[in-house]
Amino acid sequence: MPWTIERKHPHVAVVTMNTNKVNAQNPAFFADLHAAFDRLESEFTDCAVVLTGSGAVFTAGLDFDHHFPMFARRSIKEIDAWFDEYRATNLRLFKYPRPTVAAINGHAYAGGFITAIDCDHRIAVEGPLQFALNEVPIGIPMPAVYCEIIKHAIGPRSAFELTLFGQIYDLAAAKRLGVVQQTVAPDKLLEAAVAWAALVPPDCYTAYAFSKRALQATTMAAIDAAARLDKDLLSRGMSDLGSIRAHARRYKELKGKDVTWPLPA
Repeated sequence: MPWTIERKHPHVAVVTMNTNKVNAQNPAFFADLHAAFDRLESEFTDCAVVLTGSGAVFTAGLDFDHHFPMFARRSIKEIDAWFDEYRATNLRLFKYPRPTVAAINGHAYAGGFITAIDCDHRIAVEGPLQFALNEVPIGIPMPAVYCEIIKHAIGPRSAFELTLFGQIYDLAAAKRLGVVQQTVAPDKLLEAAVAWAALVPPDCYTAYAFSKRALQATTMAAIDAAARLDKDLLSRGMSDLGSIRAHARRYKELKGKDVTWPLPA
């Protein structure tokens, strides 16, 4: 089912992610994101964007059942091709030239955390939300491109803490670390997000796009410079034997069952 897009204000479109129950990120999720933004660019040209999920999770990050078997196959070519697509989805959202607001309805883990901070402003519901960049403890190297996005969004000190140690943070800590700018009652989430997105009127989108591009210029230069690091080493880190053992261990811890795909000796 494609992501829903609703005009909740004359100049704000609310995009609801619904690829699967927890918006686990896999090729279907990536395709849904691109399809939604294709529609935004063709049918909602006068709209800022609010991105949200449903239920208890904003997005849970990478779909382990898709990605761990791929990493275990240890095909550098396959992993490189996958990462090119994954990188493109996040950069499309990060560089989007109109206002983007993440209406964080639930937990945001790993790649889902990245999806949230790709947005220009982040508002979360009050409650027992969890936030984590837990790739490293799962055995997944954080791509260099995402390290630059994380530093841009929340600053270097918070980026180092969250990325390298992969702890789970509650909402208060997420706000302290700059992950979330605002919190509201659950029944006020979309109202608050739409109101923020509507602060910039459509006739100012050209000014917004230029200013956003200027603010991101040093980050984009750093992303371009770091591209070689991802190209040379990322797929090897993801398919490292130690990483694959960590994937299997964490899969059992999180899913409560052993992996069903073959592991390299």
